[in-house]
Amino acid sequence: MVERRIRYSEERPYVVPDTLEELTGPTRGEVTLPSRLDWSEQGTYNLDDPRELSVMYERVLREAMDVEDLCRYVNGAMLRRAWPRMFLPGRVRALWEERFPQLTRTEL
Repeated sequence: MVERRIRYSEERPYVVPDTLEELTGPTRGEVTLPSRLDWSEQGTYNLDDPRELSVMYERVLREAMDVEDLCRYVNGAMLRRAWPRMFLPGRVRALWEERFPQLTRTEL
């Protein structure tokens, strides 16, 4: 008998906003995330660098426990542009793409 392992990322509750328009986070400059969202040594991200923006969004989408954090740190238009480059747990990606099918149609 093969035992199926359940990964934390498959059971963890993730939050998703009702609309992308409510995501009104910053679009430029440096942003420092609170430790509840990012406990890495980096912590501060330059949103003018597409790679840093993607990494910050990955962390916020994975770690946010309420929609307020998503709205504070993520911008809907910037998320659409970054989406194809983001590395996310499968369940996070599926939840967001189910709510926002337009994310799957975003081109690089």
